[in-house]
Amino acid sequence: MVGRSVSTAVAPSTFDPSRLAGLPAPVARYLAFALSPGQRIVARAHLRSSGTFATKPNAWAPFTAEQEVRTEPPEFVWHARIAMLPLIPVRVRDRYVGGEGSMRAAVAGLVPIVNQHGTPEMAAASLQRFLAEAAWYPTVLLPGEALSWSAIDDRTARVMLTDGPTTVSLDVTFGSAGEIETVSTMRYRDVKGTPVLTPWVGHHGDYQRLNGMMIPTSGEVAWVLPTGREPYWRGRLVSAMFDWR
Repeated sequence: MVGRSVSTAVAPSTFDPSRLAGLPAPVARYLAFALSPGQRIVARAHLRSSGTFATKPNAWAPFTAEQEVRTEPPEFVWHARIAMLPLIPVRVRDRYVGGEGSMRAAVAGLVPIVNQHGTPEMAAASLQRFLAEAAWYPTVLLPGEALSWSAIDDRTARVMLTDGPTTVSLDVTFGSAGEIETVSTMRYRDVKGTPVLTPWVGHHGDYQRLNGMMIPTSGEVAWVLPTGREPYWRGRLVSAMFDWR
């Protein structure tokens, strides 16, 4: 694949706490909170979620979704069914595959209303989504060739992820138990067909232990506009199944 490389180094298949040495203190606390020694490394995840989605302020509609994730190289495909119209669902596919981001939405799965793909801005926004959701598959957040952490203060750190020509970052704020509470960044938002960098924030909550990992089961994401926060996704993790490296 042009612009993407695959490391030939043999990656470990389990978490070794020695990998936390040298990390910013809040990051080390988070990884010790989320992972136990010997935790298997996630290769793929199958996630199911439900909640409400807003295509415009306060126009909330229920959704159900399934998502397939590959951790190395980073990829995801999200299929959602959103009840925006009476009796006729809108089906949405959001994905990051092969270094390319795309989104397609269609009424009843047949009549397209959104079809965007292939731009650098779309790739960046999609890779940021993968990184923001990594708390659901937290072994991805271990430092490595493609991912690094840098300190901001005693509760906040910046995580950076590179995939081919695309590099993105998030500022991560951690709670008192070590958990990830919020992630924030500048992210491209579609404004009448034009990508506009806009402050964006996501919240994680209701952590539970699944397959040995502490994973958030609820969340909200929002744009932060001059007029205030504009949430557009509120959801819960219904189930998570993993394949291991």
